[in-house]
Order: sequence, then C-alpha cells, then structure tokens
Amino acid sequence: MLDDKRLRFVIGHYGSGKTEFSINYAVKLAKMGKKVALADLDVVNLYFRSREKAEVLEKLGIKVISSSIKASAVDIPAISAEIVAPMQDTSYEAVIDVGGDPAGARVLGRYEEYFIDGGYDMFFVLNANRPETQTVEKAIEYLRKIEDTARAKVTGIINNTHMLKSTTIEDVLKGQELAQRVSEKVDIPIKYISAIESVAKELPKDLQGEIFPMTLYMREEWMI
Repeated sequence: MLDDKRLRFVIGHYGSGKTEFSINYAVKLAKMGKKVALADLDVVNLYFRSREKAEVLEKLGIKVISSSIKASAVDIPAISAEIVAPMQDTSYEAVIDVGGDPAGARVLGRYEEYFIDGGYDMFFVLNANRPETQTVEKAIEYLRKIEDTARAKVTGIINNTHMLKSTTIEDVLKGQELAQRVSEKVDIPIKYISAIESVAKELPKDLQGEIFPMTLYMREEWMI
C-alpha cells in the first residue's frame, strides 16, 4: 500500500464491491498513522455509498467528503468543493470512490487537472460474479469505457470476487483466473486480491497481487 500513489481512484461496476474496498483501504491507511481523506464521488448508486458510514470513519480520524447534500436518501450530480482539498493538499493520502459506470466516472473528468501528470493510481475492482464483467471481453470493454469517460488510465486491477460472508476460496480463485487473463490482455498488473479475513488467510501465498483482508463495513448483519 505504501508504494501506491497519493491519489487513489477506485472504479468498478455496480456490485463489484468498490465502495467496500475503498473504505477498507482508507481504514488501513488510517491505522498506519496516515492523514486520510475518503471522497465519495459516487453520484450514480443510491445504496452502499461510503458516505453512509461517515460517522464510523470519522471516529478513526478519516476525513469523509461527499456531495453537498447531507440527506442520505438524496443523490444529485453535485459534488462538494471540498473534494479539491485532498487533491491539492499533499499531506493527505486520498482514496476516491468513483461512480460505478461511465456516467459516474464522468464526474472524475472534472478534476483532470489535478492528476493529469500521472501522480495517481486508478484501481479497477473486478468481481467475476457480476454478469457485466464475468468474461474477459466484457471486463475489458467496461474498463476501457471508464478510462475514456474519466480521461484517466487504470493502473491496477483488484480481484474482489465475493459472495459476502458466503465467499469461499474457490470464489476468489475463480476471480483470480479472470483477473489474470484481463491483466495479460491489457498489460495492467493485479494489485490486490481482496477477501473477507477468514478467506484471505487461507489463500495461496503465490498469487499475483497482494492479499488484502477485508472487513464488511457496508453490510448490516441482516443483509449478510
């Protein structure tokens, strides 16, 4: 994680688990003693957005930035001007959760001037259980659409193939196979293999990418 660029944009299809990954990433940075900002740029998905867990995250010292509308049930394509702060202030380690389709990624294009020099990472979260990205061709097509709309290049792939608490090692390895094939086709490395902690500790250690244990912050117990 320390090798990643200061600005980390996290993209992925609806249901990929990108918001869960973003939150876990921010929490890990905070526990390492970093000054962290988590920006919620998802103006597409009404549910499971990182802003819904702002209180929990702020207790950990994480600055949470979301839309200018405070009501959790409201979503408009209006982003708080605060989003610029962690992009300009180099004392922040920034994790930016971007909308889950090309329309959502268009918001990121507004801030191109802050990362045009390549001082960023953009992680593509891939869940092989999602029908929209469950083949190499579909995953690459989606990845390229996001890149074109956001006007930024993906720098790393995240294998986040899961079934919430029912996730098995086999699920993750199935996703790893897909991620490897996509990685080879587009010449983008697999950066992380994310999985719930009970599964992560049982994964083979020789997989391409860093194993990234996750806590399920975005699902209440009754949802899992």
